[in-house]
This record gives sequence, C-alpha cells and structure tokens, in this order.
Amino acid sequence: MGAHFDLGTYSRKVTAASAEAQAAFDRGLVWLYGYNHEAAAAAFQEAAQADPGCGAALWGFAYAIGPNYNKPWEFFDADERKSSLATAHEAIGAAKTASPRLTAVERDLIAALAERYPTDPGIDDYGPWNDAFSEAMRKVYAAHPDDLDVVAIFAEALMNRTPWQLWDLKTGGPKEGASTLEAQAALERAFETLPGAWDHPGLLHMYIHLMEMSPTPEKALKHGDRLTLLVPDSGHLVHMATHIDVLCGDYQNVVARNHAAAEIDRKYEAEAGSQNFYTLYRIHNVHFVSYGAMFLGQPEVALKAAERLMEMLPEEVVRFMPELFESFYGKKIHVMVRFGQWQAILDEPFPKDRDLYRYTTAAMHQARATALANLGRHDEAVVERELAVKARESIPEDWMVFNNTANDVLLVGEAMMDGEIAFKSGRTDEGLDHLRRSVELDDNLLYDEPWGWMQPARHALGALLMDARLLDEAEAVYRADLGLDDTLARPCQHPRNVWSLHGLHECLVHRGELTEARHLKLLLDQAVARATVPIRASCYCRKSARAA
Repeated sequence: MGAHFDLGTYSRKVTAASAEAQAAFDRGLVWLYGYNHEAAAAAFQEAAQADPGCGAALWGFAYAIGPNYNKPWEFFDADERKSSLATAHEAIGAAKTASPRLTAVERDLIAALAERYPTDPGIDDYGPWNDAFSEAMRKVYAAHPDDLDVVAIFAEALMNRTPWQLWDLKTGGPKEGASTLEAQAALERAFETLPGAWDHPGLLHMYIHLMEMSPTPEKALKHGDRLTLLVPDSGHLVHMATHIDVLCGDYQNVVARNHAAAEIDRKYEAEAGSQNFYTLYRIHNVHFVSYGAMFLGQPEVALKAAERLMEMLPEEVVRFMPELFESFYGKKIHVMVRFGQWQAILDEPFPKDRDLYRYTTAAMHQARATALANLGRHDEAVVERELAVKARESIPEDWMVFNNTANDVLLVGEAMMDGEIAFKSGRTDEGLDHLRRSVELDDNLLYDEPWGWMQPARHALGALLMDARLLDEAEAVYRADLGLDDTLARPCQHPRNVWSLHGLHECLVHRGELTEARHLKLLLDQAVARATVPIRASCYCRKSARAA
C-alpha cells in the first residue's frame, strides 16, 4: 500500500519474482513494524498479487491480520476472529505450497507462524497459541540468531504472550510468567553485536515497548532518538520515542515529537480515512501532545490538541469503535480542570448524543462538580456530583481508555471530585481522605502512557494539604510524584514536572532546608521558563493558585 509514502530505507531481500513484489513486501514489513497492520496487510497483498508464489508476502499478510501488542485476541470480536483465522490459514497454506523455491529462513518463519493460529474461532483462551508461536520462534531464532527480522519477530512473539504485563511494577522485576528477560537478552544482543540493528525499525520499536515499564526506561533513550528519524512517514514510529521521553521528564520532546507524528498521520488519514484501527494510533499521538503540554504548564497547546481530538472523532468515527475511541473525545475537560478554568467548564456544551459520548458526559459532570465546588456553589456541586455518578455507572464494562476500563479511570476522578466538594465545603479531613483515596486509585491503574487520568491525583492532594498546612505530608506527596523516593514504581513517576517541583520547593523553603531548595530551584526555574501561565501551586484548587 502507498508506494508514495516515505518509509525509509529498510529492506529485506526475499524470494520474489519481480522488483514490484520486492518493493511491496518491503513496504508491508515497515508498516508492520510501525504497527499500521491494515496498511501492512494491504502491501503484502500487493506483493502476493505481483508474485503469487512469494511465500514471504503470504507470510507477512497472515502475520499482519493476527493479534499484536496493542490488539491481542481479546480485542477481536467473534466475526473478526473467525475471518482472521480462516484467512490466515489460507495464506499460510499457500505460502507452504511455495516453499520449494524459498530460503530456509523463509520456510522456518512460515512454519512457525502456523503455530500461532488455532482452527476453532470459538475458543475462549488463545494463550496456548501465543505460547506455541513463541516456542516455534525460539527455534527459528536458534537457527538464525543473526537475522535481524527473526530477532524482531521472536522478541515480539515473546512480548505478545503478556502484552503490557512485561514487568511487575511493585517489584521492578519481570512479571511472573512473562518472557521479559529473554526478549531483552535477544534485543540487546542484536544492538550490541549485529550490523544494521540500529537501523532496524522493528528492533528499535520492540525495545522501547520492552523498557518503558521497566525500572530503567532511560536505557531506551538512544533507541527512541534513532527511531524518530528512521521512517519519515510512519507517524507511530516518529511518536514512539516519547514513551521514554515522558518517563524521563522530557515533556518538550513529548509535545514536539507527537505534534510531528500527528501531522505525518494526516497523510495516511487522507488516503485511508478514519474508520480503521489505526485511528487509535492517530488519536494516541494527539492525546500525547495534550498530556505533555499539561506537564509543561502550557494550556493553549493542551487545549488545541484536545480540540483536535474532538475534530478527529465525529459521530461516525466514534460509532465505528466506541469502546476504544469515545473516551478520547472527552480529554478537553481534563485540560480545563488542570488549568482551573472553572467558569469555562460550566460554559462548555455537552455532546448532543450523550448516550454515545458516555465517558465524555461523565467526565464533564465530574468537572462541573469540581468547578462549582471551587466557585463556592456547594449545593449545585452536590447535585452535579449525583449526575456524575449516574453517568459513570451507565458506561458499558468493555469501554476502555487504552489499557484501563473507562469506569476505573473515572473512579479516580470521582474520588477527586468528592474530595474537592468536601474540602471546599469546610470538611477538611473528609476532603483530604477522598483525595488520598483518589491517589490510591490512580496508583493502581494498569500502566498506560499517557495515563488515562491526565492530572496526577497527587497534584490536587498536595495543593490542598498545603492549604491545610499539613506540609510534611505534602512534601512526601511531591517527592513521590517526582520520583525522589521509593514510593512509586518508576513508570508511575513524573520526573521534573513543574507542578510538583513548585510544591516541593515551597515545602523545603518553609522548613528551612535551603541547600536542597537551592538545587531544586535550578530545575524549577527551567520548568517555569517553558510554562505559559504563572505556576503558583500544584493544582488550581489551592487558594493561592491565582493569588498575586
């Protein structure tokens, strides 16, 4: 698909009868590594049409229509499972027919892929086939350990056994039952010893995903920097480095790189439209822009990105996949809470079809209750709170905000909302308890980047602890958020963010810890220099947030 897309220079020489088939195969492989599986499948089909005996193209097509790290079998509906299995088996059978003319590694990859697909689409547990495929790829890797594509496919097979469950966040070690260390060893060996590994989009992509949940995400910084420049028209690969950038506190790169990725993906949208799974990746980039700008203290950038999300998600697109798409329409209201735009929140219109935009409706009721509490309109806040709970309870169980259910994400906001209402009504202890509960819920969400709840709950808790003059607890809250103690797992920390830097600096000055305060002020000054609003508190819910 799309010979006019600039997919870089990576090529794998395969058994093909024409240059046309080879070129289409290369496009398919790079799209595959860029997680545009629909474009990959189309390109592999082009290659197979140009050369029906190109077993590598048939292998690629069968691979592309199966599960992946972001779309495991659980995300396939019954009809899609049935169709994918039948089509994959047909393609693999055709590839095996072509095997006499193929190379040994091509034959091995085809044979291994056959282990990935069961014949009965009605089974509930596809885990054994994920395991069988990884075991088959382990043998392919043993036979061809210096083949870069074999390493990439082997690593991905290992990771797809337990997608997004590679590391135990509490211990910092690999998740029980995951093949994390085996995948890490294969990838790191490639980067250390194999020529061309640093120019391979699949290896770089896999390593970033492998390390983002680890205790040492910074190990993938160089890999992200390289990948950003490697495949100019793959928005997802241009974006991927930011999964590491955000964990290292480089929020400027988060905004800049995701903005570039979002612009690149407009080209693909113009050709393929919006009613496809890749739309999830396109909105992911724009969501990331908004998220990074929130940490930078740049409301105009964050709001523009959130409004762009709304443009990207008109009704017909949301209806295509509401369980995955709809929650991103509602991100604007999170930005407005982050920057204390209380009256603007009350003026913001609800979506016309509240039954379709259910997450958005619930998030808006939560924001309205919080705004009313901060404006001193306590009775109205309580009424709005009841509407928020009712709206949350109406959301289907399978509606997601990436890795978390919409319900779980909104429960964080519900506890925060309850804390604001109680605290601003004069029930200080009750309000702080609700906010502590919000922090607990926030901490126990499944790992996501960006996090579905976009303002860390600690920012609100710390701000109101400061108002309550509970400065020791506030200091601990800010240290944890910044990753300056062992409270939080590494992927849950927000290094160098301007909000917690401000709060911690104020705590240090208040207790006379001037040496550490001076060091921290160097970081705070750098962070404040990029903010476009005054930073006077970690959350606009604090009394002093808008004070001179």
